[in-house]
Amino acid sequence: MHMPFLQIEKNSLIDTSTIFWISPTTFIILTMIYSEIIVLKPIKSLGQNFLRDENILHKIVESLDIQSGDVIVEIGSGQGALTKHLSDKLVKLIGIEVDERAVRLLRERFGEKLELIHQDVLDVNLGELAQNNGGKVRIVGNIPYYLTSEILFWLFDARIAVVDATLMVQFEVARRLVAPPKNKEYGILSIFTQFYTECEMLFKVSRNCFFPKPEVDSAVVQFKFKEQLPDCDEKLFRSIVRSTFGQRRKTMRNGLKSMGFDDSVLDRISFDFKKRPEELGVEGFLLLTSNLSKILNSKSIS
Repeated sequence: MHMPFLQIEKNSLIDTSTIFWISPTTFIILTMIYSEIIVLKPIKSLGQNFLRDENILHKIVESLDIQSGDVIVEIGSGQGALTKHLSDKLVKLIGIEVDERAVRLLRERFGEKLELIHQDVLDVNLGELAQNNGGKVRIVGNIPYYLTSEILFWLFDARIAVVDATLMVQFEVARRLVAPPKNKEYGILSIFTQFYTECEMLFKVSRNCFFPKPEVDSAVVQFKFKEQLPDCDEKLFRSIVRSTFGQRRKTMRNGLKSMGFDDSVLDRISFDFKKRPEELGVEGFLLLTSNLSKILNSKSIS
């Protein structure tokens, strides 16, 4: 005898007589709600690796310590795996999603619970978005790994609009972000991350938690943006870090010479220029920036 129900998972029943009269898109939404299966074919060029482990999703939400009234911006809402856990909170929830297929699914699934921005994340004006929502925003997301550096600098540049960011990144990148000086993983991202934020690697995530399974493990990293930065010429600081690490095998003297600082300038500063960039912490780069800035300002005045 024909059964009047279709069993999706244990204790979850959907009346098939209803399913036959609904649209294919709605059927997909219902199936996702009941079983959280992957219904979108991942697009490699978008860096899509869908997180499907409920335990990891719960851990991410717990790490946010969400407060009533928070404005949360999710980067790459995808099929809504994380969105589902955020949409029941007393927050303003905004999703940034570039995949038109995902946008359609998200709109049907979450309706007015989720404000969607159908755009490339790097094209979103985060400062304007925060201002339009009454203040600072909190960022969360399983970001495309090939855009990690670009997204981080997008956040750094909009830091006054951001409270914190909790992001899934490649495990090796996570280690670089929190690496100390004199470490092979220490580099440009380490310095800028530690300059703009208090950064912590919260937990490692197995590659088996994603579909399709990536070739590397991941980690969830939390960035708490500093409300006040050290007083320095930020543009010069960033230039010094980039230029010297661009020649990390050379000494600081040679790296700075490539920026146009000759010995007559460098010799006026009490500093060990025989050091290599990976030996300097953020404070060392700040001190160097301050001294060089004073010399440059004195020249412009004279």
